[in-house]
Amino acid sequence: MPLASASAAPTRLRTILTYAAMLAATAGIYLYIRVEGEQLRAPDATSGSSGPADAADSSVLAHLLLALAVITLLARFMGGVFRRYLKQPPVIGEIVAGLMLGPSLLGLISPAAYDFVMPAAMAPHLGTVSKIGVVLFMFLVGLDLDTKLLRGNTHTTIAISHASIVAPFLLGAFLALGLYPLYSKSDVSFTVFSLFLGVSLSVKAFPVLARILHDRQVQHTKLGATALACAAVDDVSAWTLLAFVAGIATSKVTGEAWTLAWVALYVAAMFLVVRPLIARFLAFENRCSGPLSHTSLAIVFAGLLLSAVATEAIGIHALFGAFLLGAMLPHEGRLADGIRARVEDVVIVLFLPSFFAFTGMRTQIGLVNTAQDWLVCGLVIVVATLGKFGGTFVAARLTGLSRRRSAALGILMNTRGLMELIVLNLGLDLKVISPTVFTMFVLMALVTTFATTPLLDVLLGRRGFADATEDDVRMGKSSAKA
Repeated sequence: MPLASASAAPTRLRTILTYAAMLAATAGIYLYIRVEGEQLRAPDATSGSSGPADAADSSVLAHLLLALAVITLLARFMGGVFRRYLKQPPVIGEIVAGLMLGPSLLGLISPAAYDFVMPAAMAPHLGTVSKIGVVLFMFLVGLDLDTKLLRGNTHTTIAISHASIVAPFLLGAFLALGLYPLYSKSDVSFTVFSLFLGVSLSVKAFPVLARILHDRQVQHTKLGATALACAAVDDVSAWTLLAFVAGIATSKVTGEAWTLAWVALYVAAMFLVVRPLIARFLAFENRCSGPLSHTSLAIVFAGLLLSAVATEAIGIHALFGAFLLGAMLPHEGRLADGIRARVEDVVIVLFLPSFFAFTGMRTQIGLVNTAQDWLVCGLVIVVATLGKFGGTFVAARLTGLSRRRSAALGILMNTRGLMELIVLNLGLDLKVISPTVFTMFVLMALVTTFATTPLLDVLLGRRGFADATEDDVRMGKSSAKA
């Protein structure tokens, strides 16, 4: 045993040194990109409406209810089609359903039907409903975050997950050098634009990845656990970075320090004040029996909303406050089970499809209408895939994983889906990206997410996923007995 520990020490030290060097190199490379990019000039900002006008219409509520009914049914239908016939997670079908109800399909096929089901006057109201849904969903994502995954084989997990962030981040920053003069505006600095593009390529969809592993019943295998652990660290790191970028985007140069100071104060208050209160609340709940009471649920919702209000007031968006509070609550137990039983179904069935539909209203594929636009869109997809897959694969190999297992991890970490749409909508709300860039990145999210399952099938086979959980010389060795 002492010999094993002694042999593991150099490997761990090498991993730590490599990780430190990677972070230092990332900072240096990005600073160089920033210096070069700040010399670029984007086209002057044009005045005009940034979205559908909010018209006074007495039938808005009726239109909104009708739209929600259509959205809910179509999302369920398309989710079932993608799950049964295309062997894809239902959420991909739900995203496609939202895009189908937008101007790119319904508005193109039948403008009259589009104006009736999704009138322009309804867009702000649907946007409000969808944003509430996203806040609730991010709370559930935080609640589902198993912090135990972050403690197992920590140095390997952090090295792989952060490499899967650093590589696409730097590639996104390089991509910004070409996209900024073509698709940005003069009132958006290159620094904010490049940071946001880097984060957009870095984020991944933890819920979609978890659904893929669950559908294959391999979430408890070694490879499945490693993928979930890397994805958990990836989520926390990427959302922290996004909060930082959002703070910069909403602040003037002189206000950035104040924004970061408020963020630090908020995080300190959450851990020093809110966390002890949560512990007392949990102690009280554990003494109770039966289902979760309405009073307890009201306290949780009040805490969720107040935390979201705090981050929204700071300027880093309400979803970060919802996510952090969810992550601070226990992953398992009576309270977590009760919250999921009361909230999860409504959020997934009603609120999230409204977010997909709202995204569909903002996605105008017609904006990508030239050969240059489609080449850039293809480049975005290639760069996003190379960054996520390449960064994960190289880091996994350096930490001692087999080629097959490293490739499987790279494919899984390239899953984006819903989380990418949340990031992109945030960028569009902050006016960091244009509708054209928004559309390109939505297409990238769909392609990379849709490709995950087929690529896994090609690499591992329909029944061979568990084979990749063993790092041995014989790559095809079966672990079915396990």
